[in-house]
Amino acid sequence: MLKEDDLVEVLNRKKLSRQDVLLTILCVEHSKPKDVAVIKKLGRNAGFTEIQKWNVSAILGRAKGLAIRLPGGWAATSGGVEHVQHLGLLPEKKSRKVLHVATSLRQTTQKIIDPDTLSFVEEAISCYETGLFRSAVVLSWVGAMALLQDQIVKHSLATFNSEALKRHSDWKNAKTKDDLSRIKESEFLDIIGSPPLSLVGKNVKEELKDNCLKLRNACGHPNSLSIGENRVAAHLEVLILNVFRKFS
Repeated sequence: MLKEDDLVEVLNRKKLSRQDVLLTILCVEHSKPKDVAVIKKLGRNAGFTEIQKWNVSAILGRAKGLAIRLPGGWAATSGGVEHVQHLGLLPEKKSRKVLHVATSLRQTTQKIIDPDTLSFVEEAISCYETGLFRSAVVLSWVGAMALLQDQIVKHSLATFNSEALKRHSDWKNAKTKDDLSRIKESEFLDIIGSPPLSLVGKNVKEELKDNCLKLRNACGHPNSLSIGENRVAAHLEVLILNVFRKFS
């Protein structure tokens, strides 16, 4: 629903009746009833200084079926919220799939210790929720790769260096996670997805390489590709199930 910080823009987007102004204010954390003093404070902070002179209770009392007076104050009914939605003042409702994927991702963030990885994942979630699908693909991939690199640095760095040297005679031993970025991501996945490391299984490696990495590359460069929430949800689901939940 609305946040208090959104009121300045929302209430000044179009000319509204007093009733619509008050109903919009009630949509800020709409599950919490608000007394008249709080309603006036929210309106005043949003630039509606004239709200101080309004008879708030009388106006809302005439909004039959749109607002209700509860012991804790005034609240918008479902009809009131829908009314404000029809005015074009509320964010579009997110689909159940978007909410489910975002919730699953947020659950994984509780286990992520590395602050850099955490920031990528949190930003990916925000991008997905707001429909910035290409950004969500890129950032979630970066976060997943960071987790895999952490595992190598912590547990298998010597073995990784040995395998990388077999592929590149000029390979200089990696000592930190940043050093691992010197090798192509596809090769990195080949190494960690094969013996003797086998950090991920063969099928997981192929899914990451053939689908997630290819989509990340497509989304990370200017082109005409268009993707929707279903494609991005599938990408995020693979990363959640096979990387974030397993290695966070």
